[in-house]
Amino acid sequence: MHHADLLLLLQMAGNSIKSVAKAVGEYQYPWRDKLTKYKDELSKGVWGYWHLGAWKPLGISARRRARLRKEVLLAGEDWPYDPERKEMRTKRKGHKCDRISAEKRANTAELMKKMPQMLADYRKKKWEKKMNEEDAAAKKE
Repeated sequence: MHHADLLLLLQMAGNSIKSVAKAVGEYQYPWRDKLTKYKDELSKGVWGYWHLGAWKPLGISARRRARLRKEVLLAGEDWPYDPERKEMRTKRKGHKCDRISAEKRANTAELMKKMPQMLADYRKKKWEKKMNEEDAAAKKE
């Protein structure tokens, strides 16, 4: 091969690479078509749905669903197919033993308020029991 032929070959290769890059750059994901095609599937749920007691996965894969969602959101359209988000937990969970001991302390404080009445009731019951026993002993004699 001559020098001119090599230059021509390199130039052609460079042009083909540029045309491929241009084609890739100009490619637009057809999200409108996909959205109309999968509208029914997307409205059934994010991962799948129950049908006659059996779990059915969606007709579109999670990867393709995510790509479609991304393209729709990038185009500035709204995406109504996401599930509603739960409210975030603001209160920290903590350790169960700490919660239980706090509840026990509160319960003990409540019981201590009732304690004088409880003691009086206890003494009265003991006294009544003692009197009943003395009456029973007196009747036996």
